[in-house]
Amino acid sequence: MLAIGLMSGTSLDGVDAALVELDGDRADSLRWRVVAFETTPYQAHERDAIHDAIRIGRPEELCRLHASLGEWFATAALRVCEGAGVDPADVDAIGSHGQTIWHQPPGQERRGYTLQLGDASTIAERTGIAVVHDFRSRDMAAGGHGAPLVAWPDRALFAAPDRVRVLLNLGGIANLSRVPRTDSDERLIAFDTGPGNALIDAAVELATHGLESFDREGARAGRGKVDRTLLEHLLTDPFFLQDPPKSTGRERFGRPLVERIVERVDPVTQEQWDALIATLTTLTAESTCRAVRQWVQPLGADEVFVSGGGAHNTVLMDMLRERLDPLPVETSAAIGVDPDAKEALAFAVLAWAFLNDVPANVPSVTGSEGPRVLGSYTPGRP
Repeated sequence: MLAIGLMSGTSLDGVDAALVELDGDRADSLRWRVVAFETTPYQAHERDAIHDAIRIGRPEELCRLHASLGEWFATAALRVCEGAGVDPADVDAIGSHGQTIWHQPPGQERRGYTLQLGDASTIAERTGIAVVHDFRSRDMAAGGHGAPLVAWPDRALFAAPDRVRVLLNLGGIANLSRVPRTDSDERLIAFDTGPGNALIDAAVELATHGLESFDREGARAGRGKVDRTLLEHLLTDPFFLQDPPKSTGRERFGRPLVERIVERVDPVTQEQWDALIATLTTLTAESTCRAVRQWVQPLGADEVFVSGGGAHNTVLMDMLRERLDPLPVETSAAIGVDPDAKEALAFAVLAWAFLNDVPANVPSVTGSEGPRVLGSYTPGRP
C-alpha cells in the first residue's frame, strides 16, 4: 500500500509529509520505503495562529484553526504526491497526527486528555484520500499517556538482530525509544525526556522579534556562555526525576516558560540573549542524557540515532556526543531515514496498523490498560 504520513510537531516549523510504500500484513515482516518527503513551512501568520490558539484558546479561534490546519495538511499531502509524480488516487491512506494544542498526561486518580487539531474531513475532501487520525485518544481513554506514539513504529522499522538501538527524536519535545534486538524478549522502553527545541526556538523568536524561529546549526548557543545557576534551577523540574511512563508538552516546556525566564534574567544585549539560548540548549542536552543514563544505559544500549530538528543543531549534537561517550551518537540518516522525515514516516506506519487492525500502542510505554488499535477513520472522496 501507499500511505502518506503527516506530522506537525511542537516546533511549529511546518507540515512534514512522507509518502511511504508499505508491504506486508504483519509488523514483524513489514517492508517499507520512503518514496518522497516534503516539508511545507508555516508562514509567520500561520505559526502565530497556532501560538494564539495554544495561549488563548477561545472557541472561535480553535474552530477556525481546526479548519485551516485541515487545508494546510491537505496542501502538504498533495505537494508530496506532486513531487513524486504520484496520482493521489493511488494513495491508500493518510495518517495525520494533527497539531497538538494541549496534552495533559494522566495523574493520580485522574485520566489524561489531549487535543490535536487539523480537520480530517477537510483533508479527505481536498485530497480524495481516506484519513486515519486522532491516534492518541484511544490509548488515553484506556488510562495511558497517549505518548510517545512513535515507540511501536520504532520497533517495527528499526529493530536490529545484533544490537540495541536508541531512537532519540529532538522535536519541540524530546522523546526516545530503546529498541531491543529483533528476537529479544526484552520490553520496549520509550518516554518523553523533556524539552527538545521548543525552549530554544522560543528564545530565538523573542531575541529576534520573530525574524528568526530557530538557532541555525546552534550558532547562537555556540557563542553564548551558559548560566550555570539558571541551568541548575531549570533541572530541578520534577518531570526530570519522574519514572516512565511519562509524557509532556509545550504546556510545561514551551514559550510561556521562556517568557517567565526572560522576566527573571532580563536579557537586553545580543550577548545576554546568546547566553540564554546556550543555557536552554544545554538544558535539552543535559536532561536528555540524564534520562539515557538513568533509564536506558543500565539495560544496555549500543548506538543512538537522532532525528528531528535538533539533529541539525551541531552544538546540541556535540553536547550529546560528549555526554554519552563512548556510546555512538549519529543522526537517523545513518539508518536510511532523513532526520526530518522520521516522525512523518511513523504516522504512515500507524495508518497501516489501523487499516490492518493491528494494535499500535505499547502498554508498557504509555501505561494504558492493554493493546489498542489507534486512530479514527474518515473515508476519502468518491
